[in-house]
Amino acid sequence: MLTPYDWQEGIGHRAQYVEGRLASGIPVAAASIPEGIVLATFRAQSGKLFEVYDRIAYSAIGLQSDVEALRVAAVEFSHQEGFRRSEEDVTVPRVVTHLSEPLKRAFGDFRMSPVVVRGLFGEVNETPDKDKFYVLDYDGDYHLRRNLAFLAGTREATMAMVEAVEGVNFAEAKQDDALAQLREAVVKGLDPTGERAVAGELPEFTFEAALLSRDDGRARRFRLLTPRE
Repeated sequence: MLTPYDWQEGIGHRAQYVEGRLASGIPVAAASIPEGIVLATFRAQSGKLFEVYDRIAYSAIGLQSDVEALRVAAVEFSHQEGFRRSEEDVTVPRVVTHLSEPLKRAFGDFRMSPVVVRGLFGEVNETPDKDKFYVLDYDGDYHLRRNLAFLAGTREATMAMVEAVEGVNFAEAKQDDALAQLREAVVKGLDPTGERAVAGELPEFTFEAALLSRDDGRARRFRLLTPRE
């Protein structure tokens, strides 16, 4: 018989397992600028920045299969909502709330493998102060961010990214300047202490960036700013 203590201990072990797998994830940084939302990261092979719906972008760290499954689920739900209701009803809070439940069930059910993923969703709106970012975790928990959002596998990496852009006013920044700042933040997240760079242990990654345009006159708001092979 599973006691409350056994359940709590089991949940702790599952969290440690997932956190350990996420620790090596390549960080992602996103910010609201006058033109829209810019996202920056590095990738080893497959692309990491995606469009979910007209005003919503997605990125994640974790097992590639889980990252892709979460993306597909977000896209399918968004299109179903847009068809059944209207495009205006497809909002990032609705998408994240929908995705939260299966993640929560998978994490709490010991008969299932936990989903190894931490996702970032960004929604562009009329002005930078109205943009929304949500970080969705493997246990179904999620948090709202404004103006700036980071996705990383460790707290140390997140703090290094925060410090890297301290004092930057992204709401008035030009696109190229914002991307340069975000790129530096991701580099800091990859190597918070600088020890890996000194030891030559940082692998070769490809920089990837995207813009989710604030201009609703564009046929497609989401645009990659770097080539994807």
